[in-house]
Amino acid sequence: MTSSTAGRTGTRVLAILAVTQFLMTVDATVMNVSLANLVEDLDTTVTAIQGVITTYTLVMAAFMITGGKIGDILGRRRAFRVGLIVYAAGSLTTALAPNVAVLLIGWSILEGLGAVLIMPTIVALIAGNFTGNERAQAYGTIAAASAVAVAVGPIIGGFVTANFSWRWVFVAEVFIAMGLLAVSGRVADVEVEERPRLDGVGVVLSALGLAAIVFGVLQTSSWGWIEPKIPDGPDATPQLLGISASAWLILGGLLVLWLFMLWLRRVKDRGGQPLVDPDLFEIRQLRGGLTTLGLQFTITNGLFFTVPLFLTIVLGLSAFETGLRLLPLSLALVVVAPAVPRVAPNTSPRRIVRLGFLLILAAVLLLGSLLSDDADSSIVAIPFVLVGAGLGMIASQLGNVIVSAVPLARSSEAGGLQYTAQNLGASLGTALIGAIVIGGLAPLILADLEEDERVDTEFVEEVGVALRAGVQFVSDEQLEEALAATDLDDDEQDALADANRTARIEALKNAMLALSFLALLGLFVSGRLPGRPLAPPGEERAEEEVSSA
Repeated sequence: MTSSTAGRTGTRVLAILAVTQFLMTVDATVMNVSLANLVEDLDTTVTAIQGVITTYTLVMAAFMITGGKIGDILGRRRAFRVGLIVYAAGSLTTALAPNVAVLLIGWSILEGLGAVLIMPTIVALIAGNFTGNERAQAYGTIAAASAVAVAVGPIIGGFVTANFSWRWVFVAEVFIAMGLLAVSGRVADVEVEERPRLDGVGVVLSALGLAAIVFGVLQTSSWGWIEPKIPDGPDATPQLLGISASAWLILGGLLVLWLFMLWLRRVKDRGGQPLVDPDLFEIRQLRGGLTTLGLQFTITNGLFFTVPLFLTIVLGLSAFETGLRLLPLSLALVVVAPAVPRVAPNTSPRRIVRLGFLLILAAVLLLGSLLSDDADSSIVAIPFVLVGAGLGMIASQLGNVIVSAVPLARSSEAGGLQYTAQNLGASLGTALIGAIVIGGLAPLILADLEEDERVDTEFVEEVGVALRAGVQFVSDEQLEEALAATDLDDDEQDALADANRTARIEALKNAMLALSFLALLGLFVSGRLPGRPLAPPGEERAEEEVSSA
């Protein structure tokens, strides 16, 4: 085979894997701008759609390591193909979903399970199909595909939803997945020297621990963080010993993950095959890269959940108009991510990532100060340029940091850990920031009503009882329609409408404050990243480096 022929083959293989990576990543952001349309079309609530989005990333986080191991057992290309079939089935189910329950099955579960088979194998297939500098460039292309997907997902979702229907996004995914399946034979398989066994106990412990933590955070808006939201009565929220079930779930999940780590060490010490080699967690560079990556996606998904609420529900923009308002973030991310390695090739990852977090911190603080009920949608432009540039800087570094931390023989395991951190961060971002926004509405509404001279104390107490059962993030039109069906007088209806408008903005401001704390945390966490420039991945690291701290 001539070098030109090999080059064309490599280009085709990389194109297949990059499009697949784009498809897997875009699905996590493409529907954020269509929240209002999903709520209306499926006759559900923002909280329910938040749960679907969170469950999608949670399924991937909980089973990504398992997916990488299954790829080792089945063979990487076969696992890749099976994943595409499952993913296409999930997309078709989602496109036809008549209600939120079917949406959950198709989008969150089937598509999520398809993704856990596909994403770790992409890393391994690149390692098997490319060498040296070509391998380094291939990893960079995959990272760029993810960055572009995050950037353009909202625009695609907004355009399709506004001009056709959100369902057509998933119809398109079916055809793309089937097209990738048809050409997947051009990707050379990666031989596995020894077919590993699947660590069933490890699978259960890792999935259970991660699921408990994220579900606990997700339910805090309904159940409360520590104290039960409704301590007694027929509508009392789940609790034990006077402590909210959310707190018990989070603590229980942490305990299970601790048991998971103990189990991994026990299996390895006895000469078995653990779900993931516990020695990998001893590598400082890998730990730093995974932690920073998870935090980056926590911030990204938290921001992508809150800002569309402001644009679509508070300001009343359409899905496509909302997608256009995200364009500055998209352009900045797409420009900065590939530019940083060329402009600053000799700058350490630590310095670049910290600068990225500083830009994000400035952006969310600025955005929080500009949010108001009568603000123009243009206020998001400058903050989004800053966020996009910050995310581009971070994204340009972390792939190389993680990949170069382990021997190429461990690329599949590293890929599983990388996507686990990414999706765990994404699910926690949606759950945590969503809980702050939704969970904060009721007390903010009551606080505003208590200062309103148009209503009396008895009315405030009655509203308080009603709000204890839960409150949703709704538009002015939705609330006015609901109030019109009650026997409240005009002053009471106006007071509630005004309190809702004020509470929505204050809840969103609280979310921006929480995101600023996460950005500050990123400055500290990124201290674990290498303080010197990294050589491009592509050369085998010594096996003994795996156990080095």
